[in-house]
Amino acid sequence: MDKKEIANILEEIGMLLELKGENPFKVRAYYNGARALELLEEDIEELVNSGEIHKVKGIGKALAEKITELVQEGHLAYYEALKDETPEGLFEILKVPGIGPKKVKELYEKRSITTLGELEYACLENRLIDLKGFGEKTQNKILSGIDHIKKHRGQHLVSTALTLGNQLLRELQQHSRMIKVSLAGSIRRRKEIVKDIDIIGCCLEQDREDIMAFFTSLTGVTDVIAQGKTKSSVSLDMGINVDLRVVDESEYASALHHFTGSKDHNTALRHRAKTMGLKVNEYGVFKGEERLPIQDEKALFDVLKLSYIPPELREGMGEIEAAEAGRIPNLVERKEIKGVFHVHSHYSDGVNSIEEIVQAAIKEGFQYIGISDHSQTAFYAKGLKVEQVQKQHQEIEVLREEYPEITILKGIESDILPDGSLDYEDEVLASFDYVIGSVHSQFNMEEEIMTKRIIKAIENKYLRILGHPTGRLLLSRKSYPVNLEKIIEACAVNDVAIEINSNPHRLDLDWRMCRYAKEQGVKLVIEPDAHRTSGIDDVQYGVGIARKGWLEPKDIINTKPVEVVLDYFKRGSHS
Repeated sequence: MDKKEIANILEEIGMLLELKGENPFKVRAYYNGARALELLEEDIEELVNSGEIHKVKGIGKALAEKITELVQEGHLAYYEALKDETPEGLFEILKVPGIGPKKVKELYEKRSITTLGELEYACLENRLIDLKGFGEKTQNKILSGIDHIKKHRGQHLVSTALTLGNQLLRELQQHSRMIKVSLAGSIRRRKEIVKDIDIIGCCLEQDREDIMAFFTSLTGVTDVIAQGKTKSSVSLDMGINVDLRVVDESEYASALHHFTGSKDHNTALRHRAKTMGLKVNEYGVFKGEERLPIQDEKALFDVLKLSYIPPELREGMGEIEAAEAGRIPNLVERKEIKGVFHVHSHYSDGVNSIEEIVQAAIKEGFQYIGISDHSQTAFYAKGLKVEQVQKQHQEIEVLREEYPEITILKGIESDILPDGSLDYEDEVLASFDYVIGSVHSQFNMEEEIMTKRIIKAIENKYLRILGHPTGRLLLSRKSYPVNLEKIIEACAVNDVAIEINSNPHRLDLDWRMCRYAKEQGVKLVIEPDAHRTSGIDDVQYGVGIARKGWLEPKDIINTKPVEVVLDYFKRGSHS
């Protein structure tokens, strides 16, 4: 181990001790020791073997012993023990510009933030503004720093990929020689995490070079990985790679289907084609040497005697069999969402006033809007005390008079406490039009205990919606241990809806479990969990998850007219 590696370890020990709140003199000793090694001109191994290491200025007896152990053993037990005591994600947070050990300690102790993703989510939800040394400007700087780090991760939220992909698509559509162009790959299937962006286009053969030159010079392109006549690959400044393939118009539908995937779907489709004496690949559908005329993807499925399979369902999970039997569901669409219930105002950790939220909802064409701020236990999110609840309800009553064209609902996102209770007395819970229950603390319970905790909340007669049921933060925090099947079954018994949280960091309930919820007769709600009016548009990502989960409008509560919604909130089989 050379002196640079050892200096880095001493630096990390200093940071770890600072995070623990150790004596400042002890912390400084390690920082000073790291600097001393960096300036050292002698050979570190010779100094250790001769016993002269303790004579180096800035290296005391205790530090000399640790350096000796590192040189001779290649590791340091003290350092390993310190790391084991410290959440691993705190090191990544320290990489964010402007965040040192003191701020990380504050984030950990006051907001229980242990990963970069949790930090990003806290900034987006305005949960740092009241912390010492933080504020709105600091939050924005942190978000910029996190964006810089994420460029090098190789995995991206679907929201990031869609924003960039759609921008590229719009630019490519403006090229006069591009006949058709579409997103493909996992982004078109609305996978929650994507590695890159795939685009398929078609044009005349003589126009390919011109289109490829145009593509590789688009805004945001930082590197051209490859540039050819049929395929080019670039890297964007956001750290995501993009592949563009251009084909003849006669091959477009087959290429779009093939490069949309998934691999399992394509394999199943090829097998079906083979049993029919056909061959399917990226170039077309063939009967012997003859390529059959395929104008679009619907025609491709028609040839194979299948109903059209929407891209979101192409995961090799029974969609071929369903298409053969004519059982492909009529998937929910964004335009069918008639209102949302999970929106935070400036009463808790939201940015906007209730009136601004109502105005945004009217602009969306919603029939109803629900305000559901955090409850009193959520101190980190300025959760509402009882008197604040009363004040908010009075304001909503006034706004109902001022905005008769929309129904404004009084909701709350109540913390599910460790014992499974909700954090208001019954008389307060009864004052809301609906209650969303969510777990926001103590994620490390054993699976059986966590499951019982959530089921107890589900059995509470005031709970109408279970919020983000697994607590996951994509690319950051795994779901807490919970038996999701039992949770879904409990929701079915107690007539409690389950949220599909549309925040792209959550997308929870997972699409893989949406079908199970539907089979159990559980209703779902597509919610933005918005903390600013612009966040309401995140519903689009929740709709993508619902579609991947085979959900139809009839499965989603907030596709229903306001009268049905009000009846659902009042009814409740366990009320």
